[in-house]
Amino acid sequence: MENEEHENRNSENRNEQKLDNIKELGQTQIPDFRSDIHCLTISGQIEGHMVLPPQNKTTKYEHVIPQLVAVEENPNIKGLLIVLNTVGGDVEAGLALSEMIASLSKPSVSIVLGGGHSIGSSIAVSADYSFIAPSATMTIHPIRLTGLVIGVPQTYEYLDKMQDRVIRFIVEHSSITEKKLRELMFRTGELARDIGTVLVGKDAVECGLIDEVGGIYDAIRKLKELKNKKGAILQ
Repeated sequence: MENEEHENRNSENRNEQKLDNIKELGQTQIPDFRSDIHCLTISGQIEGHMVLPPQNKTTKYEHVIPQLVAVEENPNIKGLLIVLNTVGGDVEAGLALSEMIASLSKPSVSIVLGGGHSIGSSIAVSADYSFIAPSATMTIHPIRLTGLVIGVPQTYEYLDKMQDRVIRFIVEHSSITEKKLRELMFRTGELARDIGTVLVGKDAVECGLIDEVGGIYDAIRKLKELKNKKGAILQ
């Protein structure tokens, strides 16, 4: 009798799990595979100090930080794959995430799918190696503030310093030169009523911002290669 009740409970749990999978993922079964690679998704807009409207698709930086700490601390995680499809967002939050990724002791690979715009470019280059899909784009432009800006010299000085921080980080973690990056940022005529540059796939590689054009297979292959190198060094 107890065995029957136990089997019934297990059957009910399986049915509930299938229903949850259908509601969340649109299918009854999901791959049952435990990987030693942690996949971090940066999608939509990077939400920092200001809470964005509920209709906005966001990645909250306070949700990402614990994941990065877990990647560093968990001995079962051997590498980090960062998948980007973001329009950018809070500059300080994006830069904070970039610094955390760059300081990880474990190998990391990023891949831009769709878009890696604005401060998303800093996160893309923060990994040990970066990829971009052939059709993906990256928008390089100066830092902007929305809303009321107090017209005093200190405000502009702060913007200049923040701009320098972003430029310094990108230059240090990619092959692009500071001169080239500033040229792309302040180029006129590329964007309507604006300044900046849109880079598509191989353009981002040719200027030295991204390491290679590729897809998920290439990114995971490279991450496994970096894991093996890291393991050999530790041994």
